[in-house]
Amino acid sequence: MLILELIKAVLLGIVEGITEWLPVSSTGHLLLFNEFFPLNQDTAFTHMLVEIIQLAAIMAVVLFFFYRLNPFSKKKNAEEKKNTWILWSKILVAVIPGGVAVVGMKLLDIDLIDDPIIIAAALLVYGIAFIIIERLKKGKSFKIESANDISYKTALGIGLFQVLSIVPGTSRSGSTILGAMLLGVSRTAAADFSFFLAIPAMVGASGLEVLSYAKDIIDGEAAMFGGAQIAILAVAMVVSFIVSLFAVKFLTDFVKRHNFEVFGWYRIALAIVLLVIYLVIL
Repeated sequence: MLILELIKAVLLGIVEGITEWLPVSSTGHLLLFNEFFPLNQDTAFTHMLVEIIQLAAIMAVVLFFFYRLNPFSKKKNAEEKKNTWILWSKILVAVIPGGVAVVGMKLLDIDLIDDPIIIAAALLVYGIAFIIIERLKKGKSFKIESANDISYKTALGIGLFQVLSIVPGTSRSGSTILGAMLLGVSRTAAADFSFFLAIPAMVGASGLEVLSYAKDIIDGEAAMFGGAQIAILAVAMVVSFIVSLFAVKFLTDFVKRHNFEVFGWYRIALAIVLLVIYLVIL
């Protein structure tokens, strides 16, 4: 049974590593994954696992952009280090709206469930939005060509768009990239800033999940995981990290030559698949 669970952990890591960074909704894909390849683990551990493997995905982004995001690099001159600090300050400004929204939901005990209909609707709406925005922007130039040129006001605006990703099926990368493009940020800069913004946003979300799981263990509402669970977690994280490296490189290269319309069509197709499975088949 453990071998089967580890195989599922590998598949889970692949799904997370790809869909976390492409604007296609990791939630929608994980919903399908759990339907066809459910882990034979308790609900609390499975939920925690999905959140924690995001940390591995984040480490891939940190490694991929390490030089660019490292203000202490000896290879950078004083001006470059200053610009890196400024970039980080803009990232922190952008993360504020999402942080306030998440904390507010926790305090009010609001929990948005992963309802297939809601996820499918979000996939459909944002898929159409990608297609419309890309066609409106076709052949037009953007005011902001580099993530470093994003102003504090624009960063805050992108952060407000990130709040929309609280709705299951929206996609954190999808909402931030779309928002950035609407605010005049180029595709390349939008993708880069979306990656950067994911670091504090996802670390914070995963941290809250760890604290919540630890509280459940203390309160006796969740069991302390053993060797099998540790192995599942480790495998899923390693795979998520490796796959994320390829996914991040793919998207950074892709946006230099193509637009995001193909992801819009993919989201629409995935929405249809979800609706057929949950309304017709199941």
